[in-house]
Amino acid sequence: MRYAQVVLDIPTRQLDGAFCYVIPDELALEVRVGATVLVSFSRRAAVGYVVEELDAPSDSVAGGKILPIERVLAESAFDEARARVALWMAKEYACPLSEAVRPFLAPGQGYRVRKVEESGSWELQSDSSGPVDERWVCLTEEGRTFEPRKTAARQRVLLSALAEGPVRMAELSVLISGAAGVVKALEARGVVAVEARRRVRGGEETTLSSARAARPERLTSGQREALHAISSACAAAQGDVVVVDGVTGSGKTEVYLQAIEETIAQGKGALVLVPEISLTAQTVGRFRSRFGDDVAILHSRLSTGERFDQWDLARRGEAHVVVGARSALFAPVRNLGLIVIDEEHEWTYKQESSPRYHARDVAARLASEAGCALVLGSATPSLESLSRCDRGVWRGATWTRVSMPERPGTAMLPRVRIVDMAQQFQQGNRSVFSKPLVEALQAVAERREKAVLLLNRRGFATFLMCRDCGCVPECPHCSTSLTYHERTHMLMCHTCGRSWPQRAFPDPTTSCPNCGSRYMAAFGVGTQRVEDELRMVLPEGVDIIRMDADTTRAKGAHQRLLEEFDASDCAVLVGTQMIAKGLDFPEVTLVGVVNADTTLKMPDFRAAERTYELLEQVAGRAGRGERAGEVIVQTYWAGHPAIQAVARHDRDLFLAAEEADRREGSYPPYSRLANVTVWGRDAASVRRLSEALGASVRGKVDGMAGWEVLGPSDCAKAKAKDNYRRHVLVKAPEDSNLGELLGTCARELGSHAGVNIAIDVDAYDLM
Repeated sequence: MRYAQVVLDIPTRQLDGAFCYVIPDELALEVRVGATVLVSFSRRAAVGYVVEELDAPSDSVAGGKILPIERVLAESAFDEARARVALWMAKEYACPLSEAVRPFLAPGQGYRVRKVEESGSWELQSDSSGPVDERWVCLTEEGRTFEPRKTAARQRVLLSALAEGPVRMAELSVLISGAAGVVKALEARGVVAVEARRRVRGGEETTLSSARAARPERLTSGQREALHAISSACAAAQGDVVVVDGVTGSGKTEVYLQAIEETIAQGKGALVLVPEISLTAQTVGRFRSRFGDDVAILHSRLSTGERFDQWDLARRGEAHVVVGARSALFAPVRNLGLIVIDEEHEWTYKQESSPRYHARDVAARLASEAGCALVLGSATPSLESLSRCDRGVWRGATWTRVSMPERPGTAMLPRVRIVDMAQQFQQGNRSVFSKPLVEALQAVAERREKAVLLLNRRGFATFLMCRDCGCVPECPHCSTSLTYHERTHMLMCHTCGRSWPQRAFPDPTTSCPNCGSRYMAAFGVGTQRVEDELRMVLPEGVDIIRMDADTTRAKGAHQRLLEEFDASDCAVLVGTQMIAKGLDFPEVTLVGVVNADTTLKMPDFRAAERTYELLEQVAGRAGRGERAGEVIVQTYWAGHPAIQAVARHDRDLFLAAEEADRREGSYPPYSRLANVTVWGRDAASVRRLSEALGASVRGKVDGMAGWEVLGPSDCAKAKAKDNYRRHVLVKAPEDSNLGELLGTCARELGSHAGVNIAIDVDAYDLM
């Protein structure tokens, strides 16, 4: 008799372990690690996930009291290595076990047990998305010589349509009236055959010229060194990590492609992660130009059915390369040999909802468990990755940094100009564009080239303020000022997404909602305003394409806008951070940063690092072809080390100051940092629980070296979506089990009606 360790799909921290069940003989062939099963728990039905198979019951139970698995609901979605990663995630990120397992499950194949209020019974529910089988009609051997009666006109038309090859039944029904009846009659006579074929959804194509990866005649010395390091890491098969530190345009993608070619040649598979959905089409295009249909795509803009089909290609071994955003990390690639994380410094690799994992660290654990190599690529590697490379070994894996300081061929890094906007203001310039930027944009238009303008805002203005009383209209549900969108004449909250028409307030452009004053002014700059002023600066015939969260809401909008920019002979792409990284358009000769200070002045210890990474990345969009590139950075803080480092293409200028500040304040990478948030609709209850949480953590770390507890205090966003928010920050030594300690504290506090606790280990968002 065999047994299985089952993680129950009951999202509570109180269930901090798997439970042992008997595998009945009749289910012996179906129960495998990764299978979804139905079991009995505490006198009710429960969905569970098999994470381990055992020859004997676990030590915590007696053999005679073990219940059997009742049914298998879904076939295996993950293997033993991924099961171990899920169990590690639950401890590392202090989340319920079931939430750590869910990312590994098949999209649209979830099951849950719901209590029926009327009867008090429990019923099983399932998601409806799954494979789609289409009916195809084809001629049989007998059908090729079959002659219908002269009066059977529809049979003749149908046979004529099938003469060129099989046709989908759906298409025949459109072409021929009553096709279903005709096919049924001919099938009964053996003239045609009807078969079900699997339709794979989600394999969209792109027309982007940058999505074709031509093989270079020769590699740079940096590329050859990187490939050698990756080959060595793959051969070691111990989860070793290679950080490819290459300047923008240095050919990191070609390194990935050739490393994956070698991996596939060895009969193994590969995972490739990109930070933004906007990069997916370009990246997939490049990989498909090299590997054809051996590539699957996974990202959140696909429908559930499309995600399932692409995910299933990997599970069935029909796709050996999976490309996608953060969640693609959990794809069931067979015999995994290589994981690549491009632009590894990006904060988008940090999951904001439970489980609050970082893709870089989960990938490192998966590489260790699966015995494969991990490649982290970036022109601006994170301080965490650089620190681990300096150490040489981190959590049992070897970390190696390979430098790629040059661009292939004759391409050079762009020239960077810093424009002090305070001086521009003193000279009487009140525009959002400095004089040097206007002149550079007009020169691009004259030469019929392309430009990119970065602004880390959307909407027309950041906020409105009354110049009489100082009132700033705020969202009544969040502690967030409202953003005015001029095109739609709406005030919008960018925290909860609610919006109000002008008539809901006094006219926001002319009267104050507090005192009625007519002196309302817009402060800050949004993408809509930049687009409007750009049209006044540039001559006709220059396409202006805006790419932000508003214009990319629709499915496929990212790809459509980039294809439009690519197809234009002269255009300016205006956008937020989504345009700052990874995009490769050789025709772009100018990059302008409208306001470099937005992220620099955020209340976040990573503000300087994020600013440097953003500016260096967006600067790298210029001059990637034969023509030289220019970058103009507008700022009110021209002397900041992050700005100066970008101006001189010298990272050390930034690192020297930043590392000293981090070390002095004991911030990552010189410690671990967790942000524990308490929220709920009753402010008093939130305050009481946050204080109890702070006292509990202090009690456990008292006297332990390297630990520090800050708070509790109100979050920077003290109210969001009608919930009051307070938090506790915990600093801990780099090798500490921070998640386990915080998870224990949360379990001991128990559940409190109407109040929630969110534990974010290795936090990136402190707001």
